[in-house]
Amino acid sequence: MLPDPRCPPVQGRLTALHDHLDASPLDGRTVFITGGTGFFGYWMLSLFDLLRQRGIDVRVRLLSRNPAAFAAVAPYFSAQSWVSCVAGDVKSFQDATPADLLIHAATDTDAAAHQDPLAIMDNILLGTRHTLAHALSSGVRRVLYVSSGAVYGVQPADIEQLPESASCACDATHPDSAYGSAKRGAEQWCVQFGLEHGIAIPIARCFAFVGAGLPLNGHFAIGNFIGDALAGRPICVNGDGTPLRSYLYGADLAIWLLKILLQGTHGQAYNVGSDQAVSIRELAETVRDALCPEHAVHITRSAPDNALRSRYIPAIGRARSELDLDVWTSLEQAIRLTAASAAPHQHA
Repeated sequence: MLPDPRCPPVQGRLTALHDHLDASPLDGRTVFITGGTGFFGYWMLSLFDLLRQRGIDVRVRLLSRNPAAFAAVAPYFSAQSWVSCVAGDVKSFQDATPADLLIHAATDTDAAAHQDPLAIMDNILLGTRHTLAHALSSGVRRVLYVSSGAVYGVQPADIEQLPESASCACDATHPDSAYGSAKRGAEQWCVQFGLEHGIAIPIARCFAFVGAGLPLNGHFAIGNFIGDALAGRPICVNGDGTPLRSYLYGADLAIWLLKILLQGTHGQAYNVGSDQAVSIRELAETVRDALCPEHAVHITRSAPDNALRSRYIPAIGRARSELDLDVWTSLEQAIRLTAASAAPHQHA
């Protein structure tokens, strides 16, 4: 079950950050969200809930393949009169209710989904085409397309932080490139669709995140490390610990996405994430030091000699300069807040 959004690790941090956002354009508006029942959706809905408490009359239409399942894991949101669910698949849903803004974030990112590359490409490409057609018929004038840093492919070893202008891209002929290649294709569809129909569609290229709602037993290293710490287990690194990653907290993410939706330029890509690199080994040690200093960190493999170091770090200068966005929550604070939101007493 998702944590109650009113718990301090969620609402408290959103409250501390919400002055970075001018939410007045949302007053009296309806936002349609695809992909709103996962991690991104949880944080967006939590931010909308806070904004409503502060007098912003925003309403949400939420696409879900299984509204009953969403109600079971998110009872607080499902009980709110300002949230309504639309049952359907992203490639074929129907909804006649007008909307003002749309956030298209629907994509399966779990490991099991990536075992079926054709289904992933269908969901991304056909789902984007159908969702934008829905936006046009519903009167939407601004859409946020939630893309991924995966569009860049493997980050070159000589680039410390990937800028949006980087020429690197997925190898379109590689079997493992289905997700990134489809996301890049969907970005181009958004650009052309917006130009033809007069809809502003900025693009958020998302990297890695941490916060309430992130699985603590899935394929996310930081979630697994926090899960190990909370369970009293040694923190296990399934690898050599050398890859470099960065993590943006969920409250920061929600502010970023909403600001890009409201103020981003059509067809402009904005990297969304932290530019503060940390190795997976250092990440495990940071989790250990923050949550369970007495525990050990186990590295399962030794690093091979002269191996190229995997790196997945965005440059975020464009978001900083154009939209005044930043990494406001430190990694250690994000880890502590995520752990606190997972504690049973925080769910009440």
